[in-house]
Amino acid sequence: MQYKIARRAASLSPSLTLAIDSKAKQMKAEGLDVVGFGAGEPDFDTPQHIKDAAVQALAAGFTKYTPSSGIPELRQAIADKFRRENGLEYKPSQIIVSCGGKHSCYNVILATCEEGDEVIIPAPYWLSYPEMVKLAGATPVVLSTTDRTEFKVTPDQLRAAITPRTRLFIFNSPSNPTGSVYTPEEIRALGDICVEKGVLIMSDEIYEHLLYDGAVHRSVASFSPAHQAHTIIVHGFAKAWSMTGWRLGFLAAPEPIAKAIDAIQSHSTSNPCSFAQKGAVAALTGPQDHLKSWLGEYAKRRTYAWQKLNSIPGITCVNSKGAFYLFPNISGTGLKSAEFCARLLEQEKVAAVPGIAFGADDYIRISYATGLANIEKGLDRLDSFVRGLKA
Repeated sequence: MQYKIARRAASLSPSLTLAIDSKAKQMKAEGLDVVGFGAGEPDFDTPQHIKDAAVQALAAGFTKYTPSSGIPELRQAIADKFRRENGLEYKPSQIIVSCGGKHSCYNVILATCEEGDEVIIPAPYWLSYPEMVKLAGATPVVLSTTDRTEFKVTPDQLRAAITPRTRLFIFNSPSNPTGSVYTPEEIRALGDICVEKGVLIMSDEIYEHLLYDGAVHRSVASFSPAHQAHTIIVHGFAKAWSMTGWRLGFLAAPEPIAKAIDAIQSHSTSNPCSFAQKGAVAALTGPQDHLKSWLGEYAKRRTYAWQKLNSIPGITCVNSKGAFYLFPNISGTGLKSAEFCARLLEQEKVAAVPGIAFGADDYIRISYATGLANIEKGLDRLDSFVRGLKA
């Protein structure tokens, strides 16, 4: 039997981060001592009060369909979060609760882009952005950056890339995979260009709360009503509340875009998980004291990993200001990222993600969302691997 696969599916590249994480877990299940730097997943448990809220919802029988874009209580809590933390006013009708931050991104792109449109994506990028753009029939336009500029796109680069076909600019700060954080001044400059040119901005702010060294998060939507009118904020509960498996994301958008996304979601996934949404309400309205201790631990790991990576011959690494990633430059080893990571996993049982997945083949991504002892062991093995290349 010959099966015809639709072009939109056949053209996609599978997620390398998930593939590497899956292979590392399989090797661990076989009894091998694997150190995993691959997945962007906090190693901390979901705070207890959030779990309790979901358990109570289950016990109370809150297990039925909800409105497709989320329960009113959660949409209001999200609107309150934007007012309280970002100085932004949104009506609950402008808030859409989705099945994860990734789902929110896809919904935005599907609702705003179509064949013939162009979408500007700075690289290194989160690896799913270009694939989502392709699924919508649009064309990704990649703007390359390097560690020399802390992986930040400049206003001149953005302006030069905009054409009459440009529909959307995808912006991510704090960044996955680099950990870079744009300053408020840098963010405003990029936002001003999009407002001037009539280009929408999808601002991925899921790492908003994970900041170091005095770095500040400022949403591009917060600079003026015009900036807000050009911006769709995507966010989620996975990172700051360690709720990756709960599959809950959210977005805030101008009313017509929110309405279109609501329609898309009603015909695709329908509502997010009912009782998980009750946990999300507790996440937003309950105590936030877990974050301070998590950030303290992440900061220690980040400092150790950054110093260790820069001590390895052939590797250089700029320090991250946010999220929980480092993005070391491996060009001095003589290997490109896919071969580097494949050999590292095979020879030293260390799983890292090749930079080619993020549009930057001279780099690899290291997640420090794992214990310090694990980081020490894994980076010692990486050191041994690189020194073996030089022998």
